[in-house]
Amino acid sequence: MAKTVGIGITGGIAAYKMADLVSKLTKDNLDVVVAMTEAATKFIAPLTFRTLTGREVITDLWAEPQEYKVKHVGIAEQLDILVIAPATANFIAKMAHGLADDFLSTLLVANTAPLLVVPSMNTNMLENPIVKSNIRILEDCGYHVMDPASGLLAVGTIGKGRLPDIEEIYKEIHQILNTTPN
Repeated sequence: MAKTVGIGITGGIAAYKMADLVSKLTKDNLDVVVAMTEAATKFIAPLTFRTLTGREVITDLWAEPQEYKVKHVGIAEQLDILVIAPATANFIAKMAHGLADDFLSTLLVANTAPLLVVPSMNTNMLENPIVKSNIRILEDCGYHVMDPASGLLAVGTIGKGRLPDIEEIYKEIHQILNTTPN
């Protein structure tokens, strides 16, 4: 039976890179469920992920479910891993404090599978003491948190905060799932 990977995409510029990750995971015959924040849909269209996965992309907590009675709980029960990438400062704060006010954050609160958080943001935001504290809270909860990469950022500066290479995220997912990539 195929493992089910939840990909939660938040509203950072790196959201467009998730199409490559989702494509690689589906080629491994993993069942991929994509949930996007409203802000993420401003960077890449849900249609891209629906095409790659063959599944509904969830963007709205209040939409009538097609497959589940209580959608966020039903999906959470199916997941073998939940990946939040890119994880913005805003969403990291939501995670750290248990705020559940949209579909992805309610899915996260209902989730019992391993969680991989992949922060991606401007260096100044990443180095903010509040953001650093929120990341420590996630680590203290036992969540897997990848270190952001360094390099050229969307604002034209060089620093830490880039989304790690998709290949690194892909390998980390397989390591947590204890599966072999194709």
